[in-house]
Amino acid sequence: MSLSSKQIIFSKNIASLIVYADMIGIELTFGDAFRNEFTQREYLRLGLSRTMNSLHRKRLAVDFNFFIDGELTYDKERLSELGEFWEGLHKKNKWGGNFKSFTDTPHFQMSE
Repeated sequence: MSLSSKQIIFSKNIASLIVYADMIGIELTFGDAFRNEFTQREYLRLGLSRTMNSLHRKRLAVDFNFFIDGELTYDKERLSELGEFWEGLHKKNKWGGNFKSFTDTPHFQMSE
C-alpha cells in the first residue's frame, strides 16, 4: 500500500475519532501533526522524541489536547475509551496510552 493510501485511511480515521470524542464528551484541539526534519531533530535533542523516524514526519500520527468539562487532561484512565475506539478502527492504529515503553496519551498513530 502506498504512503498516500495510508494517509487517506489515517485521515478518515482521525475524522471518526474527533466525532466519537465529541459524542462521549471529550473536546479536543490539535497538538502536533506533521513535523518537518528541523522540528523532529529539535524534539530529539530536547528529549521530546526518541527517533528521527517519527510517524509525524510521514503524516501518520497526530497528538491532541483533551478537555473534559472544560479541564485540560492527559489522564490515561479518562481517555482510555477514546484510545480503545481508535485501536478498533483499523488493525494498524495504535494509541500512545497503550505504549509499553512509555505512556503518551495525546498520541494517535497508524503504523506502517
